[in-house]
Amino acid sequence: MTVASDLLALVGSFVAIDSVNPALVPGAPGETAFARSVQAWCEARAIETTWLEATPGRPSVLARVPGTGGGRSLMFNAHLDTVGTAGMTAPYDPRLEGGRLHGRGSMDMKGSVAACLVALERLRSEARSGGALAGDVLFAAVADEEHASIGTREVLEHVRSDGAAIDAAVVTEPSDLELHVAHRGFAIVEVVVHGLASHTSQPDRGANAVRAMGRLLGAVERLDASLRVLPSHALLGHGSMQPILLDGGRELFTTPDRCRVMLERRTLPGEGQRDVLREVDEVIALAIDGDARLSADVTLEAIREPFEVESDAPIVRRVAQAVAHRTGAAAVLAGAPYWMDAALYAAAGIPTVVCGPIGGGIHAADEWVDVTSIETLTHVLVDVARGWCVAP
Repeated sequence: MTVASDLLALVGSFVAIDSVNPALVPGAPGETAFARSVQAWCEARAIETTWLEATPGRPSVLARVPGTGGGRSLMFNAHLDTVGTAGMTAPYDPRLEGGRLHGRGSMDMKGSVAACLVALERLRSEARSGGALAGDVLFAAVADEEHASIGTREVLEHVRSDGAAIDAAVVTEPSDLELHVAHRGFAIVEVVVHGLASHTSQPDRGANAVRAMGRLLGAVERLDASLRVLPSHALLGHGSMQPILLDGGRELFTTPDRCRVMLERRTLPGEGQRDVLREVDEVIALAIDGDARLSADVTLEAIREPFEVESDAPIVRRVAQAVAHRTGAAAVLAGAPYWMDAALYAAAGIPTVVCGPIGGGIHAADEWVDVTSIETLTHVLVDVARGWCVAP
């Protein structure tokens, strides 16, 4: 079998595994079966693994090809979980059409898992033949990236407690073989406006929380517009704020005394929790408009920091060189609009770049990955390890 057919078979076997994230779809199986498959594949090739499962039923696998010592280490990262399958027919039956492999997780990101594993296998084979690298090469196949990233957090904590140093990371999220050197962060904020109930025939005796929410939504729209006229980030454009979920009122003929909204704020490098909460306080003040009968509760449901790495960082240059060598074209440096685990590696002080395969239909009913690009990614990862995991 050629390397391409090996990869195709491996990706297809992974797509056939249901690894839908149970935090997104209650009752879904999660990553266990997929993690076992990854571990068994590694063990069959004498690649050492560590099983990490601090959260029961949500395992990650950390694989390692050890170096001879004294060289820089490198981490590959790909996640095991997928989103749900609503609207799909036969989501776990991989289908090859015109060089594209279709199926849930094919692009996001079982193709990348396969590329990382085959890259490790090649590096392991070279080590057996006397071509061992000086530094370790690791692969974190992680749980829960699609929700709270408990897998990458656990991997980083394990590496820290083990005393190991990771000198650089390549997160293999889908990128069309571009290098993503920045992505936006986000915050999810719940705002509950409290008013005063009354009979709707006597509205002046109440304080209408839905009406106040209308003012809040108007203020959010104006804030979003103001963000879009600020100087833009070269790769990420502008930040944003928008309402995502809304509910309010209790029953007909009663002035609503409660209304709730979930706000999403997409942040740029340099923006953080303090900025978001200040903005929320500002829109609440406009909504309440000095009415002592109105109040609001604010809950920060989630926050993920933005990511950015210097475009001339050594690991970025190394990956760019490998991509150019394997594709015959200069690597494109870009920014991603969505959040990734790259931010967690960067927050841990690990220089990180994102590079993954070509595909489409992420989180959609027709998800696909270009098989040739998985093979290209495999070559890139091997080249990067050969050039990076050397004595400084």
